[in-house]
Amino acid sequence: MSASQWITLAVLAAVVAALILDKVRSDVVALSGAAVLLMTGVVRPIEVEAAFASPAIIALAALFVIAYAMELSGLLDAAIRIVTRLCNRIGKAGLWVLIGLSGGASAFLNNTPIVVLAAPVVRDVARTLGLSPKRFLIPLSYAAVLGGCCTLIGTSTNLLVSDMASVGGQPRFGIFEITPVGVAVALAGGLYLFVFGERLIRVNDGEEAPGGVSELEEPGLTGAQMGNARSFAEHSPLRPVAAIASAGVFVSVVILAALNVAPIAACAFAGAVLLIACKVITADEAYRGLRADVLMLIAGMVVLGIALDVTGLAGSVTRDLVSSLGELTPLLALVIIYGVTLFATELLSNATVAVLFTPIAISLAEAFGVSPRPFLVAVMVAGSAAFATPFGYQTNALVYQLGGYSYMDFVRVGIPLNLLTWAVAVVAIQAWFPF
Repeated sequence: MSASQWITLAVLAAVVAALILDKVRSDVVALSGAAVLLMTGVVRPIEVEAAFASPAIIALAALFVIAYAMELSGLLDAAIRIVTRLCNRIGKAGLWVLIGLSGGASAFLNNTPIVVLAAPVVRDVARTLGLSPKRFLIPLSYAAVLGGCCTLIGTSTNLLVSDMASVGGQPRFGIFEITPVGVAVALAGGLYLFVFGERLIRVNDGEEAPGGVSELEEPGLTGAQMGNARSFAEHSPLRPVAAIASAGVFVSVVILAALNVAPIAACAFAGAVLLIACKVITADEAYRGLRADVLMLIAGMVVLGIALDVTGLAGSVTRDLVSSLGELTPLLALVIIYGVTLFATELLSNATVAVLFTPIAISLAEAFGVSPRPFLVAVMVAGSAAFATPFGYQTNALVYQLGGYSYMDFVRVGIPLNLLTWAVAVVAIQAWFPF
């Protein structure tokens, strides 16, 4: 290997080790790795500049502002109150309606505020009905994760994979391009949770989940879909004009991006600026909604991804892998990359996994002479669909604390769900994204 490849490999190993140990903030780890790569000349300043100005960063920042405007308008709180009344009227079925609606909303909005707002409602309604909240809080988190797999903007992982794919010369994904696969996975996962979720979670007689939304702790960024939980802990009164304006802008952004009028980054950026110009959200509030720690983590990891690409390390590793496995077929390679990505997601942040495996996905496709699209979609889904640990995704960490779960609760429910969604995803990917 060349010197630049050795440096990249060393930085990669150091970053992964630091993220697993979780002693330093993930955004600081990622930026430190980017700094080393820049100082050693592995990446050029213009490439680092491109990482910080990537469409994924712009789109996420703008979508964060729009979502924060919707939150401040009281729109989400109002929706939760309506569903709460429904739950009180129809009983246990209402809890599953709330869980399903939370999953559907997560296809378009950051799932952290959705779970933060919905989890206390699920807990309190379950107690009122004489049911243990533990039977419903894990399904709530998992439904939110599954919903995020359904669109390009459902999770930062999807946007980042799309952006990294463009660095590798691939066309970016449309906002609903992955929806058939995501919906298939979400429906299979949702059915599993509805049928088996309650049975797999051990509940003692009379057991109640402690705490409330005010007790939510901010989990570390490692292994989590990022976002500040505390910023959503306070309820906002409904402001009808602001709610209509922010929701209208969001819907317009989705429609314009879906119709390819402009890229999602451009549509979202214009929408965020429009909300500020119309004073639906102030500039100071918009800056608070940006979540700089999230954006810096992703930017730093994008730099690492660029290094994997420009040094040829990803392609070299992939070629060695393909040659060593001999009779490896594209389908088997798809199964393997999904599984490896899934395992890595249980340990590392979604941004890290997206950056690490997107170049490998492209190189695998090139090695077989097939379309990279199936492999990229596999990385998208597996990069988010982490269910076997309470720390594989931030919403898992939130309900873990709120519901008083044990680690093994997530293992019992999550491992079968991982296996199920793995199988469904591979079948659905082959149906909609053939080689």
